Amino acid sequence: MPEKEERPLLRLLIIDDSEDDAWLLLRRFATAGYRCEHVRVEDRPGMRDALARQPWDAVLSDHRMPTFSSVEALQLLQELNIDLPFIIVSGYIDEETAVAAMRAGAHDYLSKDRLDRLVPAVERELRDAKHRDERRAALDAVRESEARFRALVANIPGMVFQMAREPDGNVRFLYVSDGATAVLGIRSQDLLAQAQLFVAAMVAQDRDAFLSAMADSAREFSTVNWEGRVRTPSGDIKWLNLRSSPRLTDAGEQIWEGVVFNITQSKETERELRGSRAQLAELSSHLQAAKEDERERIARDIHDVLGSTLVAIKFEVALLGGKIPGDPLQLRKRVRSIEKLTDDAIATVGRVARELRPGILKDFGLAAAIECQAQDFAQRTGISCRILCVDHDIEPDQETSTALFRIFQEALTNIGKHANARKAEVRLVQEGNEIVLEVCDDGRGLDGGDLVKPRSYGLRGMRERIHSLNGTFEISRLEPTGTRLCVRAPVTREQATAGADAETD
Repeated sequence: MPEKEERPLLRLLIIDDSEDDAWLLLRRFATAGYRCEHVRVEDRPGMRDALARQPWDAVLSDHRMPTFSSVEALQLLQELNIDLPFIIVSGYIDEETAVAAMRAGAHDYLSKDRLDRLVPAVERELRDAKHRDERRAALDAVRESEARFRALVANIPGMVFQMAREPDGNVRFLYVSDGATAVLGIRSQDLLAQAQLFVAAMVAQDRDAFLSAMADSAREFSTVNWEGRVRTPSGDIKWLNLRSSPRLTDAGEQIWEGVVFNITQSKETERELRGSRAQLAELSSHLQAAKEDERERIARDIHDVLGSTLVAIKFEVALLGGKIPGDPLQLRKRVRSIEKLTDDAIATVGRVARELRPGILKDFGLAAAIECQAQDFAQRTGISCRILCVDHDIEPDQETSTALFRIFQEALTNIGKHANARKAEVRLVQEGNEIVLEVCDDGRGLDGGDLVKPRSYGLRGMRERIHSLNGTFEISRLEPTGTRLCVRAPVTREQATAGADAETD
């Protein structure tokens, strides 16, 4: 004989005041091959306790008992929010009562003298209950997935969207995240109702590029990557980046899903970077022109000043030669004149040489070069240049010394050209591993726009020099009048490089 199919264990909650009737029900299941675990109750407290103790597969309930009824049992299940197959098995139940019970939530009703449908009815309801459980689990999974999606979207710094493209080329939003308000200044519900608000906000010359990109994507099934400007309802202009990929729905409709980011800040940074590069190019050009101007000035100094002086010396010598047999007093005057002209020539040659390449900087160090340059400046301009403090123990490397000396030269040049100052004060000290060079004057001081003038090549050059040393540059107005320039740089290039590497790390 073929083996009987093994049946699963059934856990039945039987609500009946008759133990014999309950035994008849269980016998039906045993005959069908089921092993049953059951509890029989006959009142509300018993049912509540049984439901709390363990899970059940089905409830079989008599319709009317001395202290309980199937209607009350159904109400208790609904109060506890428990979904179980509930089958009424009664000795007698009229059709109207049965219909009312079914409407109240019962899944089936049987007569105790017609139990042949009992097992099939329970099996059917168990299958239906399983399907309901699976459907609830699927709905819970969908809700969880949707909640997770909305949480992710809420934390994306942009607008997430789903849109379709109409045959006329216009777009239609199917979904828009709440980020639309921050990005566009337009509420998501307004975009869903009227997608043309998005297209209408685009700057005219960028709108055509967007519509063309959408048309290409629809035709080639390619990703859209559009950058353009929009005007928000408040009148602000923003740069946006839209990235979206198309796909086909089950119905064959082509839709796009993607994000829109506000890239205004990066565009501003990019613009500033381009401006900075342009300024650097201007500075390079200016430096080349300044170099040529410097060469021209040096040539002019040598030709006009030194040359003229030497010519005068030649004339004086010629005259002296012609006067030798004559008056000795005139001879002494000519000799003194030659000596003065010669001194002037020597001084000019020395000044030109020091400005081109100060040998004292290499031979005696930065402090001595600063002092010498200050003396030359005072003699040449008549502006008092007082050394408040110079630390002769500072020993920077040659590149650092040269950069600081050139910054000092430029600072004195600015004072001489622009400050209308009567005096300047200089301080050069070492603080820890930094050299501090400070130059102050009592001139007219800085105006608000002086630091941002596009052709402030002197200040820009000083900044570039000190930044190349990984140092700092400060310039400020003094009260009541005057300007203070303060630069700080590591003592050596090795320290500057180490500092830059540390910042990078």
